[in-house]
Amino acid sequence: MKKVATRFAPSPTGPLHIGGVRTALFNWLFAKHNEGSFHLRIEDTDKERSKDEYKDQIIKSLKWIGIDYDGSEYIQSSKKEKHVEIVNELLRNGNAYKCYCSNEEIEEQKKRAKQKKIPYIYDRKWRDKTDSEAPKNIKPVIRFKSKIDGSTVLKDLVQGDVQIENNTIEDFVILRNDGTPTYNLSASVDDHIMNITHIIRGDDHKINTFKQMQIYLAMKWELPSYAHIPLIHTVDGKKLSKRDKASTLDDYSKIGIISDALRNYLLRLGWSFKDKEIFNLDESIKYFNLEGIGKSPSKLDMSRILSMNEHYIKNIDEINLYNLLNEYCAGYKIEITADKAQKIKNSLSFLKNKAKTLEDIYRNSQYIISDKVNFNDDDLKLIDKTSKKIISEFHSKISELNKFNREALEPIINDLIKSNNTNFKGVGQPLRIVLTGSKFGPGIYDIIVSLGKDEVIKRLGNKIFA
Repeated sequence: MKKVATRFAPSPTGPLHIGGVRTALFNWLFAKHNEGSFHLRIEDTDKERSKDEYKDQIIKSLKWIGIDYDGSEYIQSSKKEKHVEIVNELLRNGNAYKCYCSNEEIEEQKKRAKQKKIPYIYDRKWRDKTDSEAPKNIKPVIRFKSKIDGSTVLKDLVQGDVQIENNTIEDFVILRNDGTPTYNLSASVDDHIMNITHIIRGDDHKINTFKQMQIYLAMKWELPSYAHIPLIHTVDGKKLSKRDKASTLDDYSKIGIISDALRNYLLRLGWSFKDKEIFNLDESIKYFNLEGIGKSPSKLDMSRILSMNEHYIKNIDEINLYNLLNEYCAGYKIEITADKAQKIKNSLSFLKNKAKTLEDIYRNSQYIISDKVNFNDDDLKLIDKTSKKIISEFHSKISELNKFNREALEPIINDLIKSNNTNFKGVGQPLRIVLTGSKFGPGIYDIIVSLGKDEVIKRLGNKIFA
């Protein structure tokens, strides 16, 4: 039995789309589950639109989500000679032919089909003509001689048996008149060269699969197995595209989504195993199978992604959580200095409270990270004479403290509540504003203890509140 081999074959003509990431994930998990190999193929034959920056982004994205590929990336454009060689072999064995139709002729055929409201299919004008009939000084395209009679059944590992009438597949171009191979030819040859056993991709590729199967059969190659997974839709039920907001991994990384959480979400997007929701990496590999993939499109749900991310933030080891936060801040905000790092580490248990993203934790940590307190004008309006009196009295009382913990602070806060005839909010809110710049944030005891005595005294001495 052949060793399982899968591949992910993106085109570097734009940033990697999240739908592509899920396809890569399913291919990778299937290979790992079956102790096979997973390969990355860069389909860069569109030279005008292919860019190294997109190739680098694809590789970076896969690494970020935790997908590693075997060997080095396979570059499709470097195999052009092999692709052309197969085209010539198809010509020799009668499975391809030269087509001399002009662009104007093809456009006219398309126009007539549109007028009749039927799908365009090339009329096979040159299918049975001889070389002697060929016009001079015109470079032909090479077309594959598709089957005309009967039907073909695709035994799809997700969709089940899919049947198509052969005459609905046109004689598609496999070599352009500039000598460059087309997608269906190159993909078929590459899959054969790479010994790919299972092709797992979006179900928008089904028609390509029927074309590629014909190339395989014409070359007498062993067919791989095919699995077509439903596409990802927006919440409105439309096909997700690269133009949609939050369509690339960078979009999620920037708002502080954890890679493990997003990978778990994408795994569950269109795949299920019993009623299990949370999968670590080992479990993902252990349980993944094609039988668990549904046949209907899945909707990308941002609220569900945030919920999954919140679960990971709550349950992840706090050392790992700090490392992720530190990396996030260095990449998208400001670097956490060494003197602030320990304070944040000691405070993560409450800084992560109700946080759905790393950005939420960063915002909750702002009062620690930043030496300068920035005040909101609306919040400053809340500081009345009584508030200023409370701030001043609290300042005086904590200066005398030897121990700086909640147990030592509680009697002071309680005394201020009584002496100023107020409640906990009446004391906590002005203190929170002076210490953090906002009436919102962590609990007042947590704020005070996390800042430390010296920093609290420094901030309470702000002349604005005198």
